[in-house]
This record gives sequence, structure tokens and C-alpha cells, in this order.
Amino acid sequence: MKRIAGLTILAMLFLAFVPALMAQTGTNEERGEFSLFLDYTRLHHAGDANFWGPGGSVAFNLGKYAALEGGVAYDLERTMTNSFTTTTGTTTTTTTTNSGLHLFQGMFGPKFQTALGPARVYGVVKGGFLNFGVGNGSGSSFTNQVGSVPHGDTNGVLYPGVGVEFGKRFGIRAEIGDMIYFDNGANHNLKFMIGPKFSF
Repeated sequence: MKRIAGLTILAMLFLAFVPALMAQTGTNEERGEFSLFLDYTRLHHAGDANFWGPGGSVAFNLGKYAALEGGVAYDLERTMTNSFTTTTGTTTTTTTTNSGLHLFQGMFGPKFQTALGPARVYGVVKGGFLNFGVGNGSGSSFTNQVGSVPHGDTNGVLYPGVGVEFGKRFGIRAEIGDMIYFDNGANHNLKFMIGPKFSF
């Protein structure tokens, strides 16, 4: 899994150099887009718990109908309550613990899009990572979680999704898909994103 996380990070860094590698074919043609979004993940193996947080992505067009896109999202802390009951002799003790679970995700892959009218439909198939972190949700917790991606609780991810964009230079984008992370088999989780997008 560490290798998958490393490759995903390298792929996202590659996106920063794509504009220099591609020739601009015209002044009116969009080279890509940047988007900010509200991320929602329904984590199936946490009792279908709902996680929310901010995210962002950048895409560079390979042509009219395809682009390369990479993005990250950080779903904020969600307190999970776990109860453990132990029996020693005739004494039964129940212990309840709270763990502040949050998610850090990074994905990269192709985006296939239509080029018709003010609304554009698209599909994506991305690979990446999902990192689970536990903390108090502070800024230092976020920094620690990003640093723990190579050696922490990180799992490989496959993400197929579909979406729609409205607007040309500035608009709204919404996407839904299945974030499949691999830990003792494939684990399917509903993922939804919505927010503004800016073309450049």
C-alpha cells in the first residue's frame, strides 16, 4: 500500500508539469480546470458513518473529450464510540472510548467528458489512496495525517464515478461514485462531491 500511496503522490506532482509538456492549440481553448468541493463519504465499515470535509482538484485537458485529473480531500473528525465489555470472575466492566476518526484521500486518473452545450457530462476512473487518522481535528492533526500517508493506515483506492458540470469559465460541478478501498478485500463506499469549478 505504501507503494500505491507514493505513486499517487508522484502522479499528482506530475500534474503540475503537464502544462509545460502540452502545446497550447488556441487562445480560446480551455487548457484545464481547477475545482473546490465539499466532499461527502459514507464509510460502510464504520456503521455507514457520514464524513464531510473540503477538497480540491486540478485537471489538464488532453483534448476535447479527455483530461487527466488529480485531487485530494480531507474529511473532518467524526467521533466514533466503541464499547467493550469484559468479565473477570463475577465483575463485568463496560468501557466506552471515543476516537476522532478522519479521512485523507488522494486520487488521480483520466476524465472522459462530452463537449456539448452549457452542461457537460463526464466519467472518471481514478486510483489513489485513503488514509485513516485519529486525532483531535486540529491543524497539527491534519499535518500529522498527511505525513503519515507513507507509513500509516493507508489503503489503495479504485474510484469509478460520474458527474455533470454547468458553466464554461466558471460554474458548478457535482460528482458521485464508489470509493473502493482495499483492506481484507474490496470495501465499497458512497462518495459525493459538489462545488465551484474554474476553467483556465
